[in-house]
Amino acid sequence: MATYTDKQMMQIIKQLISFSLPVLVVIIVPLSVENDLSVHSNFALVSGIVIMCTGLYVMEMTISSFIRTGKGTLAPWSPTRNLVITGMYRYVRNPMILGVLTVLAGEAIVLMSRNILFWAIIFFLINNLWFLLFEEPDLEKRFGEEYKEYKRNVPRWIPRTRPYTPDLK
Repeated sequence: MATYTDKQMMQIIKQLISFSLPVLVVIIVPLSVENDLSVHSNFALVSGIVIMCTGLYVMEMTISSFIRTGKGTLAPWSPTRNLVITGMYRYVRNPMILGVLTVLAGEAIVLMSRNILFWAIIFFLINNLWFLLFEEPDLEKRFGEEYKEYKRNVPRWIPRTRPYTPDLK
């Protein structure tokens, strides 16, 4: 049986608590805003599930990058210690949020739900404001010129066609 240090256990607890954010956004809020949980067509079901799985894959890849490369969590109260500009972050600055939005779009399609679609739009607007007012200024303070260079080269929402490769000096 593996034994963990207090520091390792604290990091595991922080990771588990940080997962409350995506659970809240993609499960709890959609269940609270949508009363009709019936599937309206097989096409909506299949296409929505494919879209949701794509979003979940993106979320898994980005959360994994935050843990492995960033040495932190996805939660703003326990941020990464290292700047993450690998993997999907080489194409777009906020792939995790795009993954969440993709899951919400899939849910809206499966349930033909305007309410979940409206929630996705609100979620996007809140995050866009958060990034502009808080996260990006904080990243500039924490990571300095490295983040500023990354920000100049990688778009916030629309992915690049080719991966960003920082100049190695």
